[in-house]
Amino acid sequence: MSSQTSTDQNLSFVLEGIHRVKFEDRPIPKLKSPHDVIVNVKYTGICGSDVHYWDHGAIGQFVVKEPMVLGHESSGIVTQIGSAVTSLKVGDHVAMEPGIPCRRCEPCKAGKYNLCEKMAFAATPPYDGTLAKYYTLPEDFCYKLPKSISLPEGALMEPLGVAVHIVRQANVTPGQTVVVFGAGPVGLLCCAVAKAFGAIRIIAVDIQKPRLDFAKKFAATATFEPSKAPATENATRMIAENDLGRGADVAIDASGVEPSVHTGIHVLRPGGTYVQGGMGRSEMNFPIMAACTKELNIKGSFRYGSGDYKLAVQLLASGQINVKELITGIVKFEDAEQAFKDVKAGKGIKTLIAGPGAA
Repeated sequence: MSSQTSTDQNLSFVLEGIHRVKFEDRPIPKLKSPHDVIVNVKYTGICGSDVHYWDHGAIGQFVVKEPMVLGHESSGIVTQIGSAVTSLKVGDHVAMEPGIPCRRCEPCKAGKYNLCEKMAFAATPPYDGTLAKYYTLPEDFCYKLPKSISLPEGALMEPLGVAVHIVRQANVTPGQTVVVFGAGPVGLLCCAVAKAFGAIRIIAVDIQKPRLDFAKKFAATATFEPSKAPATENATRMIAENDLGRGADVAIDASGVEPSVHTGIHVLRPGGTYVQGGMGRSEMNFPIMAACTKELNIKGSFRYGSGDYKLAVQLLASGQINVKELITGIVKFEDAEQAFKDVKAGKGIKTLIAGPGAA
């Protein structure tokens, strides 16, 4: 089944090298499996990793060696379905989960497909991303959006899925106190998910006051602006200002900045849980003595896993989380490069790029 015509093109936003991008008309993708669907991409959010590839040409061991389509935070409309597809039909609005696991390796079979050894993740070399008119995905990695969720909101299911995974890693339960370091999109959404999970106190931490002001209106119950003092002093002050007793139950770092990591460890109560969600330098100093003597639960968090996208859609549909406030701008597809420059300059919270021909 298809709603495409022979005149359709597949305009794509391609990274050729550091600060070198172009618009390229590529072939319309084909169904690779009877379980696949083709999506007309309508909105794509700009993520920090996209900007990093554009600005540096690599993230760790992932190096852009061949031209690569950018983008992975997307929503769109199904235009074609494979013969075995049962959960979607042409015309459905969907949020697109952009990482396809092999489904065969040990992590996949253990239910940890985000750790798949052969993950094909959009806009991670050598795989093309979603900043194109059309993109192919398996049907079970497309999540039908109810009418109450707009397509621009659907593009934010990716960072919301990241936040859901982080908060699940933290095992946040009703009545807990959660400290979130970094009030960017993922940190803000971690605050919102923690609130939805029943946390009664959520403290957002950042060095930029406007971000903290937004966090307080969005989901945090309190904010904290750290000084340049040692992490132990900032942690002590945060505990005192918020009457945390022996410390917070959960600390989440969505910044990847070393002082935040240190403060997060020191602000926790004995037996508390620390989750690292933000990526910073590949190696940094770590307050191992405090982590050991307080017998902390320390976890990493990477992308999203089984059920995270589904829960993200449910949290939005139920009204427990509102992502509209995070969208600070929607730009035309032809203005994509300027949008990358603006995000690099720290403008706005979440900028979306409309798909080719979209309003």
